[in-house]
Amino acid sequence: MANSKQAEKRGRQTITRTARNTSIKTRVKNTRKALSAAVEAGDKGAASKKLTEVASAADRAAKIGVIHKSAAARIKRRSNAAVAKLA
Repeated sequence: MANSKQAEKRGRQTITRTARNTSIKTRVKNTRKALSAAVEAGDKGAASKKLTEVASAADRAAKIGVIHKSAAARIKRRSNAAVAKLA
């Protein structure tokens, strides 16, 4: 229970930020899953399209601060490697 106006506001901000961060992390996870499914199916065209979506989602999450920039780079690097194996 908040004891001051400042603490009440911080609580409201935390709820808002948590919801936003969860949404952004979910978008990154879902795009990665879609890419993985395309790679498993061996569909190079769909995989390369999903690759751009994964990179965009990871970069946005890193820009906002939901994930670290190194984590975003690692996600993009692994995704690129997976698509490159299809060629």
